[in-house]
Amino acid sequence: MPVTAVLEDAAFGDDPGRWPLPAAATPHDVWLRAVAAGGQGRYGSAMADLATLRRLQPGRLVSLAHSTHASFLRQLGWHHKARGFDGRALALANDDPEATADALIGLAADALGVGRFAASARLLDQALLPEDSDRLPIRLAWVSAELAMARGDGTTAVGHAHRAVDLAQDFGSARHAVKSQVVLAAALCSVGELDRSRKVADDALQACDRLGMVPLRWALACLLVGIGGTVHSSTQVLAIRDKCADTVRRRGGVWSDR
Repeated sequence: MPVTAVLEDAAFGDDPGRWPLPAAATPHDVWLRAVAAGGQGRYGSAMADLATLRRLQPGRLVSLAHSTHASFLRQLGWHHKARGFDGRALALANDDPEATADALIGLAADALGVGRFAASARLLDQALLPEDSDRLPIRLAWVSAELAMARGDGTTAVGHAHRAVDLAQDFGSARHAVKSQVVLAAALCSVGELDRSRKVADDALQACDRLGMVPLRWALACLLVGIGGTVHSSTQVLAIRDKCADTVRRRGGVWSDR
């Protein structure tokens, strides 16, 4: 199988746990490697690849590299730092529709993470998605659901989360499918549907374990610590959460102390 196809399958297909990843042959391959490595919590490797891309001539791919770096910072809790990378991504997008929308959605997520809900909503409204994009509508649904939850509108959040689940199924990315389940579990929790939330989260946790998606496994364990699961005991869920956090540290991730 060609290197690009292997990396695409790891980044946006059904093999998100592949490791080691093959050497990249093109700058686009480098970005795919970074996306795939980040999904496994291998932030040291991922950010090194993104740093390589950011040194290239400014353009669409360099913008995407900044947006991707920002998403990794958010996953680690660094929303304030992520804002700078997303702002740079927007400046470098050069009117490329995908890169522009990616940066705006990222900025909306950054604003949401620091409690600037009105700004987050405005940025989401500005994110005009390319008609041929399969990935960005899913990201838009995730952040829209998270914003609705933050504003206390659980019903709207559940609607956005279900849309993300449906879109991810059509997209064919295992990572996007599981992340959509994470968002759905949180949204169901926000409206008090705890039994459904537990079921979705327990199923997604098992998928993360099978597919090697450590950051998402950590996020699910954090949710289940609060609501209790049906598959693992509270002690087991705490151990899963802490083990995932330690794995991320060993792989180069630095958690925010906020």
